[in-house]
Amino acid sequence: MLRALAVDDERPALEELLYLLRSDPRIAGAEGATDATDALRRITAALDAAPGGDDGASGLDVVFLDIHMAGLTGLDVAKLLARFAHPPLIVFVTAHEGFAVQAFDLKAVDYILKPVRRERLAEAVRRVSDRVGAVRDARPAEGAGAPPGRTAVPGTVAGSGQIAVELGGVTRFVAIDSIAYAEAQGDYARLYTADGSHLVRIPLSTLEERWAVHGFVRIHRSHLVALARIDELRLDAGATTVRVGTAELAVSRRHARQLRDLLMRHARG
Repeated sequence: MLRALAVDDERPALEELLYLLRSDPRIAGAEGATDATDALRRITAALDAAPGGDDGASGLDVVFLDIHMAGLTGLDVAKLLARFAHPPLIVFVTAHEGFAVQAFDLKAVDYILKPVRRERLAEAVRRVSDRVGAVRDARPAEGAGAPPGRTAVPGTVAGSGQIAVELGGVTRFVAIDSIAYAEAQGDYARLYTADGSHLVRIPLSTLEERWAVHGFVRIHRSHLVALARIDELRLDAGATTVRVGTAELAVSRRHARQLRDLLMRHARG
């Protein structure tokens, strides 16, 4: 069971969100706040109280956070929460589509567009529940070196292996390890998976820096490829190409030698 806080400076929207949350059987309790100051006060109080409860009932699992608010915005609140030792998970609820990249950077679990539909909110609650359950299952049992009481959910659980993409006006999170390669399209990048492609507003150079730890390598100014997804390397009349699934991608001269060395090391394990 989850405990939630909903934050929105428009009271009708807040009341509707609270009604939907309290109607979900997975939500043990939901409170509301109409500004960032009140939200931060409630969050701090809930996290301070968490160690006192045997079952974590006094803690806070997730914050459903509007973005545009008077004073501090929802993004500002999320940045402040990122400094906490054990912050709650975050789901953004907004009327604006243009903040999905920032939501990903701030490790949001989901990004819901207003007006909030019951089934869309239920999907977000499912994602939060899955993450909370995974952390609780991985937690050492009491008496085996773990402190008694509730272990708060780390904010870093969500987002580090995912990227936010837009699908039919709804933001979804795609696993980075499902992406075969990315193609530069100006200030955007198109991500290719087995199921299709997704356009994200992130330069390829930024993805190159972020995804090096996930095994992605730059092979051309236009392409970033998952090393493990390369099926074949071809040398033909001085030109180098790689085959990734059904796609054949050119390798620039400046990247060719490094790519060959990486593939050799990868093949050797």
